[in-house]
Amino acid sequence: MRYEPVATEKLFWSFVRNRKLGGFKFKRQVLIGPYIADFVCLEKKLVVELDGKLHDGRMAYDAARDNFIRREGFRVLRFANNEFLNDAGIVLATIRHELETPSPQPSPPLRGGEGGLRESPSPSRSGGEGRVRGRT
Repeated sequence: MRYEPVATEKLFWSFVRNRKLGGFKFKRQVLIGPYIADFVCLEKKLVVELDGKLHDGRMAYDAARDNFIRREGFRVLRFANNEFLNDAGIVLATIRHELETPSPQPSPPLRGGEGGLRESPSPSRSGGEGRVRGRT
């Protein structure tokens, strides 16, 4: 685990610590399975990742990591450091919107006698493939 955050992470932390972003509590450097998430709002099960040069060429690793974290019940938002530095307001608004959007709840299991098939829940906006304005 890193004890000294990079400059971008320090700046981001200054915007979200002490419930500054919509009253939601964030923690930094949170262990989720074998991975360390940059920032996590446990209440809303939201992970925010800020990616620097270290992530260049590691798309397959990041995708596998994000899939694991999603299977643990979290939503994942991933932003490039320069995306945050160039427009922190948009990034923070995107995160706040995600925090204020209800998490999709899993369908309750079928009980005996109910019969029929239940539709699978539609994937969440942040769970789609590819990168869409800071989301993975």
